[in-house]
Order: sequence, then structure tokens, then C-alpha cells
Amino acid sequence: MLQANLPVEEFTTPDPVTANEDMMIDELRRLMEEHGIRHLPVVRGNAVVGVISDRDVRLVAGLSSRHKLQVRAADIMAADPLTVSAATPLEDVAYLMSDKKVGSVIVNDEKDRFLGIFTLTDALNALIEIIRASGKS
Repeated sequence: MLQANLPVEEFTTPDPVTANEDMMIDELRRLMEEHGIRHLPVVRGNAVVGVISDRDVRLVAGLSSRHKLQVRAADIMAADPLTVSAATPLEDVAYLMSDKKVGSVIVNDEKDRFLGIFTLTDALNALIEIIRASGKS
């Protein structure tokens, strides 16, 4: 059986695909499609400064080509995304995401460095693993 208080790090996507603040909408969309992802951390140097969801990209993808060229990642990202420590219990992270109604959180290591991203898909994978493990006891 899986241990209680599993740290979110156990189910975090490490070293995820990232974007920078100057990327254009078509670049963001292409990155998401190529990698089959729905959330892109936006980094400046080594720090995460925002998160862009596929929904954010879809909202502006319908703009004319001329207008799309004026929109950058920094314009549509959710600034100051929710951030948790890698050691935070999975249950606490799931509750936080539900309470704040967000689809992802940034996970930092013990030195507050960007470690990865924990998404709703990661949460579902964790749930599946926990349920399967509990059925084997």
C-alpha cells in the first residue's frame, strides 16, 4: 500500500517544456501540440514568472494574423502562479488546486529552484496509482 502523505514530487512532471515571455501565440500553440501538453511554465532566467494554459492560447488564436503578432506570452500568462514545495503532501496540493480552481502548480525544490509542474493529469495519474495500490493489499 502507498504511504500516507506522499510528497507531490512523486507525481510531478520534472523538467517540463517551458516558454519565455517573448514567445508568440503560434509558437506557444506549436509547442503544446508537439509535446501533447496543456500547461507551459513561463520562465525568466531560472525563475518561473507565469503559466500559460491551452485555453489561454485558444482565446487569442482566433485573432487576425496582424493582431496575433502583437501578443506575446507575457501578455496572456497567469503571472505569479501557485507554487509549492516538492515535499508538500499530495493531498494538500490537490486541495489547493481545487480550492483555487487551477489546472497546475509549479513545484520547487528545497532551495526554491524550479523542479517541475504538477497538473490535473498528474493528479489523475496519482489517483489511479493510489487506487491500484490500495486494491493490492
